[in-house]
Amino acid sequence: MRILTTDFPDLLLFKPEVVTDERGFFLETFREEHLEEAGIRVRFVQDNHSRSVRNTIRALHFQAPPGQPKLVRCSRGTVYDVAVDLRESSATFGKAYGVELSDENHLQLFIPAGFAHGFCVTSDLADVVYRCGSYFDPEAERGIAWDSPELAIDWPTRSPVLSPRDRQNPSFSEYPGPWFP
Repeated sequence: MRILTTDFPDLLLFKPEVVTDERGFFLETFREEHLEEAGIRVRFVQDNHSRSVRNTIRALHFQAPPGQPKLVRCSRGTVYDVAVDLRESSATFGKAYGVELSDENHLQLFIPAGFAHGFCVTSDLADVVYRCGSYFDPEAERGIAWDSPELAIDWPTRSPVLSPRDRQNPSFSEYPGPWFP
């Protein structure tokens, strides 16, 4: 597994080694020691799986402090995956990072606690699977608007399919906090 750094502290991409032959392919999607080699000490306690149609945007979600680290991959189709740094002490606070995750590139994005997360489906159908470092807590669930002008995220759709909740999230500048340290 190759570890690829980003310009965002602690936000990492993992590129697994893929073995292919006439039958198809094989790869390891998770191996704890690879994360430990990258300095990530997270005990993953929950796996989530979502299926969405083209132009669906699920964003921008996070758990209130202390937050929820995630390891995200697209097991079917293609998505434009986005993480927004919500750590006030970070040099990248309020900035968004986007990357294509797909069933062809097999990239995985490690999103530490203190980031909001979302994605836009760019294929007809996409399955997104993510491991979480804490259990989902509906009382801690938060969101900021997917189209917050301050974030300037260039989503790859002009006709997004959104949940009622995602239509009502406050913009980044209107979010009442607290942010992460």
